[in-house]
Amino acid sequence: MPANQANVEYWFRLFYECLQGACYGSMAEISSIAAHIWLWVIVIGYVLSVIGLVVVIYATMRIFELRKREEEFYSTQIILPETKGGTHPRWTHIQSLLEGGSPSQWREAITEADIMLEDSLTRAGYVGNGVGEKLKSADPSEFRTLQDAWEAHKVRNQIAHQGSSFDLSETVAQRTIAHYEAVFRELNVI
Repeated sequence: MPANQANVEYWFRLFYECLQGACYGSMAEISSIAAHIWLWVIVIGYVLSVIGLVVVIYATMRIFELRKREEEFYSTQIILPETKGGTHPRWTHIQSLLEGGSPSQWREAITEADIMLEDSLTRAGYVGNGVGEKLKSADPSEFRTLQDAWEAHKVRNQIAHQGSSFDLSETVAQRTIAHYEAVFRELNVI
């Protein structure tokens, strides 16, 4: 290896001369090319920023439209049609669950009856979040079976909080469904 190639100062000198223009031209020409390239980077950056801003605005408008449509769709309440015999199909299902021999079917019957109670109270004009609040807003002088509704709802709450550990007998299940039935008859649901 020649002596001048091992010398680090030799390589720095070549690099310095290259920057001065020995390799590609003068430093002014290199800085002019770099400035021109940087100008294009800035222009492209602004164009991409404007396109990104337009995309964000468009997406935000579409999200608001979608939320408005979802609110309209989910705010409409689906009311199940009653059968011609006057018996509500949900009530028929609840009775069939009660006739089942297992406590899990009785729990399901009570839970379904409570959901039906909440829908019935909503249709009757009672306001509140959940059955408890709707029952609190009810006037006992206008709602004769209010106590029945409370008794049934208390059993449903015990089922909801204790789950399968709640010891539900057939007698308690039948009495609870009888409370629901009294309320539904007063509200003209069944």
